[in-house]
Amino acid sequence: MIDPRQVHDTLRQHQLTDGFPFVMDLEKSQGSWIYDARSGKRYLDFFTCFASWPIGYNHPGTLEEKFRRDIELTGRNKPANSDLYTTHMAEFVHAFATKVTPSQFPYHFWVSGGALAVENALKVAFDWKAQKVGPQNCNDGNDLVILHFKAAFHGRSGYTMSLTNTVADKVALFPKFQWPRVHNPGIVFDLDGNIANDIEAEEARACQDIEAAFECYAGRIAAIILEPMQGEGGDVHFRPEFFQKLRQYADQHEALLIYDEVQTGFFGSGKPWLWQTKGVEPDVVAFGKKTQVCGLYAGKRVDEVPNNVFHRSSRINSTWGGNLVDMVRCHKFIDIILEEKLDQNIAARGEQMVQGLRAIAREKGGMENVRGVGSLVAFTLDSAETRDAMIQAMMERELLVLASGPKAIRFRLPLVVTADEVDTALERTSEALSTLVGA
Repeated sequence: MIDPRQVHDTLRQHQLTDGFPFVMDLEKSQGSWIYDARSGKRYLDFFTCFASWPIGYNHPGTLEEKFRRDIELTGRNKPANSDLYTTHMAEFVHAFATKVTPSQFPYHFWVSGGALAVENALKVAFDWKAQKVGPQNCNDGNDLVILHFKAAFHGRSGYTMSLTNTVADKVALFPKFQWPRVHNPGIVFDLDGNIANDIEAEEARACQDIEAAFECYAGRIAAIILEPMQGEGGDVHFRPEFFQKLRQYADQHEALLIYDEVQTGFFGSGKPWLWQTKGVEPDVVAFGKKTQVCGLYAGKRVDEVPNNVFHRSSRINSTWGGNLVDMVRCHKFIDIILEEKLDQNIAARGEQMVQGLRAIAREKGGMENVRGVGSLVAFTLDSAETRDAMIQAMMERELLVLASGPKAIRFRLPLVVTADEVDTALERTSEALSTLVGA
């Protein structure tokens, strides 16, 4: 076995190694804490593998004998789920469809990777729209476009790069489609949680952009896609009123409304899906990360075209149809989350975190626009340089976080996080801030 002190050097010979400087010990990491095999330090994990690890490390439920047998068996075999069906897959699909997906969304598709989940959601929309207007009226689909938003991150695959516009390095030099990109009317919060910016003016600007796009691309916009909260783009929140406007535009112009819940979904907000806190239903939802296996679910509006992708063989497909090991793990996560009421826990812990950060900001200054719901919490600093220094100061205090947008820091709490652990994170955040503002 490679010595933990040699891990980075070994990897560096063959790949870029610009991640965390420690070496994760998979056996000794527990709950909300990552154990460093090199130093013996324990890091409080409010990074959670880019919001993809919901129930902490080595959760007792994952040590139960039946789950260990199932995960070992499916780990030894990797069937093509799209054509070879198993009891393990059927049990997972039933659990996801009845306990996680709202009942008005009967169609599911599974794939490995969040970007591929989004990409197949786009394909659902392209197929639907092309049949709506007639292939002869959209150049066999080639003239169709997707309306999306500034500060969006939807992935790095072929289609999704055309929608992603956060850090330029992630999409620069790769060919992209010139699809309509419109203003994102994000909320700015004061330290009492009230809306502090002229949000109606922001939304009016977005609506003006949207209406201009529908005029410019008349009959060609297959879908409107939006993250219910933009993550990498800056943890940008939107009002329910804006979601309602998007619903109206989608209905009026015969476009599908797609929510990208890859980062926000699967109980991260305290609800199964963040869009449920807004009260406005989409037509298609792409998901991934916490769900382990990625994919999408769709409502019955797609049936306005009878021969849609959910009824026509192989219009959307993949060899593995997701991954059976991930399905088994996700099924177990569903059981754990619901049995232990982790959705309720993360709603309470997120509120505790937001209120604690606002108290720190009032006391010390230097932080603004504290915002969040459930596991999805963030605040903004005065510059990118200050933000980067703050992340380093938090890292030195063994608290793991992520950058967000031009100058924000985001926390992605595990659903199992305790009140004491949130207090610990707040203490370490306050200490790190003191090194920057001198308070």
